[in-house]
Amino acid sequence: MFRQLTIISLFFISSFFTGNAQNKILPGAYNTGEYLPLLKGKNVIVVANQTSVINHTHLVDTLLKSGITILRIFSPEHGFRGTASAGEKIDNSKDSKTGLPIISLYGNHRKPTKKDLDSADIVVFDIQDVGVRFYTYISTLQYVMESCAENNIPLLLLDRPNPNGFYVDGPVLKPDYKSFIGMQPVPVVYGMTIGEYARMLNGEHWLKNGDTCNLTVIKCQNYTHDSLYQLPIPPSPNLPNMEAVYLYPSLCFFEGTTISVGRGTKYPFQVIGAPFFPKYKFSFVPESFAASLKPKFMGKKCYAINLQKDVPKILEKKQINIGWLVQFSQYAKDRPDFFKKSFNLLAGNNDLQNGLIKGKTEEIIRQSWQKDLAKFKVIREKYLLYP
Repeated sequence: MFRQLTIISLFFISSFFTGNAQNKILPGAYNTGEYLPLLKGKNVIVVANQTSVINHTHLVDTLLKSGITILRIFSPEHGFRGTASAGEKIDNSKDSKTGLPIISLYGNHRKPTKKDLDSADIVVFDIQDVGVRFYTYISTLQYVMESCAENNIPLLLLDRPNPNGFYVDGPVLKPDYKSFIGMQPVPVVYGMTIGEYARMLNGEHWLKNGDTCNLTVIKCQNYTHDSLYQLPIPPSPNLPNMEAVYLYPSLCFFEGTTISVGRGTKYPFQVIGAPFFPKYKFSFVPESFAASLKPKFMGKKCYAINLQKDVPKILEKKQINIGWLVQFSQYAKDRPDFFKKSFNLLAGNNDLQNGLIKGKTEEIIRQSWQKDLAKFKVIREKYLLYP
């Protein structure tokens, strides 16, 4: 019953901030009058997935109906239809509806090659992000921007609201911990739309060799950084609802530990549990299915806590919850394998892990990233498109 109330309350909160019909938040893709003239008579490549829609029509279908020539589609992690599980290898394929070739930008082939861009006059990027550093769509964006810069091809980015754009928080990535789940010195939650982030990649010369991409951003309408935007389509299989989207910045750290975040259940990124937890009343048994082929503790009963009720606290405090990490890192004392190699890549440094091992308090751990966070906020301010 409480979960139902939480979902309903989130819907109304989101509706309130989204506004009425006259000032409803609209992604950049809806503003066809501004960008279709830029695509007429050109050979276009579209970087897209299942979130790239205008109302209920996919962007690719809209462009084709408008007479735009599309050469091919580039797809990110989870694939063009967004059904592949995290980390699953995705091969090149063809779109069953349009027959267009799809080139996967995940796996070993993350950056478009010159051949991939053959005959293209312009690249269009339209993917719904969630505003979290280790969510890989911004890494795909960077590689696309680098390829466009290297091959002198302009990039048209159709901006979309950031559902976690109402705050900035978390440890800032250090250079030694760069990876595909964190490529730039930004905090876990960076408070920017994907269009603003692209402007920062350009402006701070963070692209390879300091290159600058010929970038045009089509802005969202009626969006501000105080908005709580409800995603109309799940951005990936394991973020099925807004509760998961809001909890994801806090819970993804557990992916780098022996604790499960509910992959292989109906509650991904809404619960945390393990067979070695105390025998809480709530429990789950992870199973293999399309969204999570090989989840942690598959087939084993995990005692767990359900964190859906904590979503309002995230919205109120506007910060990630480190308390759960502090609480459950106690198991690291008896489990040498508690922290995986990926933990420091998710954190963007080794300070967080060291602090947890030493038993530092949540307050002290939060204080450890405030100096770098303040520096980032100054950089961020230069590239904002929305109040």
